[in-house]
Amino acid sequence: MFGRKKDEPSAQDSVDQLAADAAAKGAGAGKGAPTPKRKEQEAARKRPLVPTDRKASKEAERIAVQDQRQKMRQALDTGDEKYLPLRDKGPQKRFARDYVDARFSLGEYLMFGALLFVVISFIIPSGSDALSYVLIGFWVMFLAVFADVFILSRKLRKGLTEKFGEVERGTVWYGSMRSLQFRRLRLPKPQVQRGQYPA
Repeated sequence: MFGRKKDEPSAQDSVDQLAADAAAKGAGAGKGAPTPKRKEQEAARKRPLVPTDRKASKEAERIAVQDQRQKMRQALDTGDEKYLPLRDKGPQKRFARDYVDARFSLGEYLMFGALLFVVISFIIPSGSDALSYVLIGFWVMFLAVFADVFILSRKLRKGLTEKFGEVERGTVWYGSMRSLQFRRLRLPKPQVQRGQYPA
């Protein structure tokens, strides 16, 4: 008396029908393709845990890794953000690179100064006064580089704050360390000319 009619569909049947209609619209709308059964979908997703041809799989993996390395090397030359190493990615790192590459930094020549000091120390006798002057000159250069890096870090932090609102951790240090490298040996390679500061 109070039971459901046999012809009336249950709530579960209605939900199943709506889900099937939605899948049919998404998968084969306008193509007349039937909705794939669950068994077919599961079979399509199944992949063997161990490849059948290990040698071919290993070769394909080696080629993929080699291709990725090649793209990364090209990105270090062109500055392509997509394939750059993780340490160089991001708009703030790009800003820091461009800012450092646009200015003249004393730190670029610190390694050359240190190398020159080592060569001179072998040539000049250890007890001579000339070696003391060379040592004083090296320390003066070192202090000048330290002051230059300090000024750069302050200006870089200010520029990053004005452009991005906040400075990501490690970005100022990243720019400071880049300023100590000789310009032609920097990676990623400079993409701006001297004096071409980022906006």
